Amino acid sequence: MNGPQRIVCLTGETTEVLYLLNQQWRIAGISGYTSRPAAARKEKPKVAGFTSANIGKILALQPDLVLTCTNLQADIAAALIKAGIEVHAFNQRSLAGILQMVSTLGALVDAVEAAAALRAELEGLLASARAEAEALTAKPKVYFEEWNDPLISGIGWVSEIVESAGASDCFAELGRQAAAKDRIIADPNLVVERQPDIIVGSWCGKKFRPEQVVARPGWTEIPAVQHGFVYEIKSADILQPGPAVFRHGLRQMQNLVRQWTAWRAAHG
Repeated sequence: MNGPQRIVCLTGETTEVLYLLNQQWRIAGISGYTSRPAAARKEKPKVAGFTSANIGKILALQPDLVLTCTNLQADIAAALIKAGIEVHAFNQRSLAGILQMVSTLGALVDAVEAAAALRAELEGLLASARAEAEALTAKPKVYFEEWNDPLISGIGWVSEIVESAGASDCFAELGRQAAAKDRIIADPNLVVERQPDIIVGSWCGKKFRPEQVVARPGWTEIPAVQHGFVYEIKSADILQPGPAVFRHGLRQMQNLVRQWTAWRAAHG
């Protein structure tokens, strides 16, 4: 059999892709933050968080490839490289980057055809959403909150999901910034000024508290608060840059836009 035989996935999305490609037998270890598929948490040993990892546990699994993602795992990658382990560091920050990750991972595990089929499915979901969005006569403004203290707006692929679903990202200019520190909204009044019609919270693994959001000083002036359009999309559905973003995050964002569109039609 071609390709690596013992892969350690230090982020959830590569585990998700390998299962979808029917290559889960190659996985020797996973991140503790893995949520898809549920079977992975039962079947595979957990050897890492996101910014931390048990190097000893990883080495004990005798991997022939470790998959990492973003600069936040650079120190882990460096330690493994120094230990003689082959590492592939993904760094997808956009929908196009996620699709390319699928193709690259498929090539790494000799599953090119399956990866092409998966990529085509995801591209189809995106194209369908964009076609539906083009038919809308009005776009709701969406404020996506990735973290609450300090306020951090959505990363690039989230901003693209908002736009693809037929809405307008209130902080699209921040979505172009890769680092969370560069997406901080220092003054909460800026959100009030931009008057979002929908607020979506996804607090990066922490339970979203809409009651805290609506109680912020001055936020009762926001249309989303006034009309009850404050929702959560789970971080596993939209903040892990893998197939779930297309299969689950996009679908939920579309549903929110549809609900707002129906409400607007009913209320003028």
